[in-house]
Amino acid sequence: MQLIRGLHNLKPGHRGCVATIGNFDGVHLGHQAIIGQLAEKGAELHLPTTVIVFEPQPPEYFQSPDKVPPRLTRLREKIQALRRYSVDRVLCLRFDEHLANMPAEEFIQRILVEGLGVRYLVVGDDFRFGAMRAGDFALLRKAGEAHGFEVVPMHTFSIDGERVSSTRVREALATGDLATAEKLLGRPYRMCGRVAHGAKLGRTIGIPTANVQLHRVATPVKGIYVVEVFGLHHEPVAGVASVGTRPTVDGKHMLLEIHLFEFSREIYGHYININFLHKLRDEQRFATLDELKVYIQRDIDDAHAWFATREQSGRVQAASHS
Repeated sequence: MQLIRGLHNLKPGHRGCVATIGNFDGVHLGHQAIIGQLAEKGAELHLPTTVIVFEPQPPEYFQSPDKVPPRLTRLREKIQALRRYSVDRVLCLRFDEHLANMPAEEFIQRILVEGLGVRYLVVGDDFRFGAMRAGDFALLRKAGEAHGFEVVPMHTFSIDGERVSSTRVREALATGDLATAEKLLGRPYRMCGRVAHGAKLGRTIGIPTANVQLHRVATPVKGIYVVEVFGLHHEPVAGVASVGTRPTVDGKHMLLEIHLFEFSREIYGHYININFLHKLRDEQRFATLDELKVYIQRDIDDAHAWFATREQSGRVQAASHS
């Protein structure tokens, strides 16, 4: 898969494609259905598939940081997720003042017609774009007729009678319902990042942690979780993770800390993927570090018990199918 950063990096060889436009935050099952719809048409027309995304996402440009819904995926995480599916190219457009004020007709001409030579476009029937959100599905259809590309609405993908959306995934994560989030995503919720040096507080209480800077204004998960970590020599590595500001030591910044089970290697600088499997509890402020240590040990014991239950359930299911 090729990542194209900015309109200025489009080359003549990028012209001629089937495309879709959106935030694709989380790359959930609804997004995957759109990509499947696109890939099917691309195969029919013998054209590459192109996903057009924006960075920052438009709501992040127009709204203050405290009012923007937390992202499910940073750009790198989004690109990683899109690589798993039938996407040939991702065009990432910087959403700045210039793009925000670009008239809808110019967006169509410069990006879809001249830049990409789109032959087939999939968007939501409520999709709005261009300055003052003046562009809509009807305008795209009219432009398609004039420039020779087909515009079709994306298929709605529903689970339990309700449309799958990034908002729905976010709500499930906010309430600690990771099972529903996994059902909507088609995989466990995942965060990625590089292991960095921290205050090494965990070592002082006998519970070392791998610290990952989140580089997020807000995060869709907060609290203590059962996790599996990928990207290390042996994977997955089970563990328990904390996402929060560490109120017991008056922390200010959001941090992801992971205690890995039966693991003692130095992994500073490693880029790891963390799958969130089950929420244990919310983050709490404790009066002393000793009290904090007691609760962390309890979290570790609860996480081990969760993995044991999962393993037992797996054996029972395997036996029932044998």
